[in-house]
Amino acid sequence: MNFKNAAYRSVVIISIILLSLLVGYMCQIIGHRVDIKKHPREFTEYVEKYCSEYGVPEYLVYSIILEESNFVSNKLSDDGEIGLMQIHPDTFRWLTSLTKENLDSGILYDPETNIRYGTYMLSQLYIQHSRWKTVLAVYDAGRDTVAEWLEDEDCIDENGNLTKIPDDSTREYVAKIEKEMEIYRELYYGE
Repeated sequence: MNFKNAAYRSVVIISIILLSLLVGYMCQIIGHRVDIKKHPREFTEYVEKYCSEYGVPEYLVYSIILEESNFVSNKLSDDGEIGLMQIHPDTFRWLTSLTKENLDSGILYDPETNIRYGTYMLSQLYIQHSRWKTVLAVYDAGRDTVAEWLEDEDCIDENGNLTKIPDDSTREYVAKIEKEMEIYRELYYGE
C-alpha cells in the first residue's frame, strides 16, 4: 500500500511538473507572438537599405517609426510632421540642403523618401552628438532646445554628454524609444 501511494504521488508530481512546463512554454510562445505583433518590421527593404547606407541601427529606426506613426505612411501630425518618421517640413529643408537636393516636403508621404531622410537625419545627429540618447532628445525636442540643455551644467556630465533631460515629454519619449529598441533587438536581432 505504501508503495502504491508513493508511486501515485510521484506520478501526480511529475504530471504537475510537466503540465507547468507546458503551460510556461505556451505562455512564452504566446508572449513572443504578441510582442512580434506589437513590434512589426514593415518597409524592411527601405529600412535595411538606408540603415546600412547611413550606419544607423535598424531597431532604432523601427522603434521611431512605431512610436511616431505606428507604420502609417500618410500620417500628418497637428504640428505638420509628415509620414512614417514624422519629419517636419523645416527639418526636411535642412536635410535637403545637406544632400543638395531640391525636393518638396510633400514627397515625405512616400515611405522610401521618409525613411531615407529620417535615417539620414539620425546619422547626422549621431555624427554631431555621438550618443543615441542625445540624438533621440534632439529628434523629439529639436536641435535648438537640446543645444540649450547641453550648455546647462545641470544637464550634462563632465564630458559634456546629456545626462538629464529637463522636459518631461522628451524624457518620456527617449525612455519609450529606448524600451522599444530593446524589444526590437531581442525579437529580431538576437541581442
